[in-house]
Amino acid sequence: MVDQKTPAKGDTVAPTLGRRLSRRKPVEKLVAETESDSGLRRTMGFWQLSMIGIGATLGTGVFVVLGEAVPIAGPAVIVAFVLAGITALFSALAYAEMAGMIPASGSAYSYSYATMGEFMAWVCGWCLMLTYGVSIAAVGVGWGQYINELLHLTTGLVLPPALLAGPLEGGVVNVPAAVVILLSMFALLAGVRESTRVNAVMVAIKVLILVMFVAIAITAVQRGNFAPFMPMGMAGVSAAGATLFFSYIGFDSASTASEEAKNPQRDLPRAIMFSMILVTAIYCLVAFSAVGALNWNDFADGETTLAGILTMVTGTPIWAVVFAAGAVLALASVVLVVLYSQTRILYAMSRDGLIPKAFSKVDAKGTPRANTVITSVFIAALAAFIPLGPLADATAIGTLFAFALVNVAVLVLRRTRSDLERSFRMPGAPVTPVLGVLSCAYLMFSMSLSVWIAFGAWLVVGLIIYFGYSMRRSALEDEPEVDVRV
Repeated sequence: MVDQKTPAKGDTVAPTLGRRLSRRKPVEKLVAETESDSGLRRTMGFWQLSMIGIGATLGTGVFVVLGEAVPIAGPAVIVAFVLAGITALFSALAYAEMAGMIPASGSAYSYSYATMGEFMAWVCGWCLMLTYGVSIAAVGVGWGQYINELLHLTTGLVLPPALLAGPLEGGVVNVPAAVVILLSMFALLAGVRESTRVNAVMVAIKVLILVMFVAIAITAVQRGNFAPFMPMGMAGVSAAGATLFFSYIGFDSASTASEEAKNPQRDLPRAIMFSMILVTAIYCLVAFSAVGALNWNDFADGETTLAGILTMVTGTPIWAVVFAAGAVLALASVVLVVLYSQTRILYAMSRDGLIPKAFSKVDAKGTPRANTVITSVFIAALAAFIPLGPLADATAIGTLFAFALVNVAVLVLRRTRSDLERSFRMPGAPVTPVLGVLSCAYLMFSMSLSVWIAFGAWLVVGLIIYFGYSMRRSALEDEPEVDVRV
């Protein structure tokens, strides 16, 4: 339960370091903040929230990673997609319970603040900055490559190499990467209602393109292409599953829209689960059609693409153009939604005093304008000039760490606040959240040492900022100490 310790009148003794690190933000306070007039406008219903989750998830994975996973697992890549989906589902269920109970824009950051204290919340928020910021830049770079491919397929021309990479990679500036991020910025500045409409259109188009792929490729499915079904054994399926897991990252973006949802307690859990189920179904259908239409041995070196399969099936290269256009829309949708999510995480951290207040100031449209501009310009510069290298790979660890903390948050609140109303309850708890933590830990520790070094360096920078700036500027610094007793 919660005990308030009110200092005696005139007592100005600062809280100890231990108190600062472990101070928690009560669930009731978090909920009250979301219900107050924060300036954000509640315009999103179930479908808009679902489109955010699908838009952030359904991207590079299905267009690129499938070709890399088939040589590892063979036709059993279908099973690998299911296994990766189940692994992601544990965390999705945890997000659904927490989002329905604490509908705050801070998402995993806010859940950690309520359960594990300010220090762990800061670490979680810092990890999410890495995850969202660098992944936006990386997707922007990928978008530029697809734009170049589409230009070549339609006109025979290509962009100069100097405009496709930064100076440290032999170019001058990656113009397309910066352009797609800045275009997304302008969409967000137009307002939440307008940007969600743009996202919904892009999501609908890329879903239709994938459905079209399934409808055409399934006509060429041959039973012999599924034998042997598991040529590399279960080890190959597991390895492919680890690769494919990152195709599911993004469903958590819906939770960052909590304070702009009309009925977050009802709609957020439903939107998170719906987006996960739909994305998993699409992935499995695409995988079945792809390996059924083309023998798995022909997926050599991860170079076979969905467009290549359709060209083989139909005998015309027009599908390469269609899929290049689809990939452009798919990646643009990812940039838009993940950039939106990044600004809302920063909004919540700013409201708590951990980063400058400029990030939580909202204009008349309900848009954190300064937040959006500063974040977008910084990430656009990152994508345009800086090689991402191991830092891009480290985003996976940051994501998994945040997922693990959300599962822990479910366990903590189930024990300490069983009285809280839950619009969605994670089935199978406490077993399922424990499995969620373990699956995230397994994938984290399967990564290379260079990735861990990059992640460690990022954490060191975050610790310097927290102890040098954020800890003493926390909104809880001058409030009575709050103990949450387990």
